[in-house]
Amino acid sequence: YSLLDGEGTIPKILDRAKELGQTAMAITDHGCMFGVIDFYEYAKKIGIKPVLGCEVYVATRGHKDKVHELDSSSSHLILLAKNNTGYKNLMNIVSIGYVDGFYYRPRIDMDILRENSEGLIALSACMIGVLSKKILAGNYEEAKKSALEFIDIFGKENYFVEIQDHGIYEQKMLNSELIRLARELDLGLVCTNDIHYVKKEDAEYQDILMCIQMGKTVYDDDRMKMSTQEM
Repeated sequence: YSLLDGEGTIPKILDRAKELGQTAMAITDHGCMFGVIDFYEYAKKIGIKPVLGCEVYVATRGHKDKVHELDSSSSHLILLAKNNTGYKNLMNIVSIGYVDGFYYRPRIDMDILRENSEGLIALSACMIGVLSKKILAGNYEEAKKSALEFIDIFGKENYFVEIQDHGIYEQKMLNSELIRLARELDLGLVCTNDIHYVKKEDAEYQDILMCIQMGKTVYDDDRMKMSTQEM
């Protein structure tokens, strides 16, 4: 339900997870919770524990600020509901992103997170996460300050540093710095993987989806494209 970005369907992804022996799985679509009910019902049906979440967009400034030069980009953050209170807060956060914060995409800000943090677990997200973007820009200390702010919002026990390995060169450098940050702040580490599609051979179809999203063709050189088939 990350529209024109995720090629795998809920049954295909969950059936593959079951096949691989997974006992639990989270849904973290980009900015939305459209697939949560279908995901929950199918996961329960085949005996996998469903974890309900969202990969939200955190605005550079306030979620209502909409000046192109300052607010056209945003950062990712993974939120997972650990109980019913967290689920209600997650729905509220996502709704605010659409109703009040939509600018290119549904955005929230740190104040919204602070007001709705109860019952939620947060992960620092992918290479477009708040910490990752600052580290990649050479601002390690700023990334550390952001991590401390997230700890203040969610509590140390509910905030985790997320690392991934999709075979991307920059990711290896990033991971070493993220691990360093986690150790310095005594934070838990979580290893994850993007699931835009179910099997490596499906990467071609996901690439076509992205072309549709951007109004491009597969022959255009100036388009966004996954750099590996591990995502």
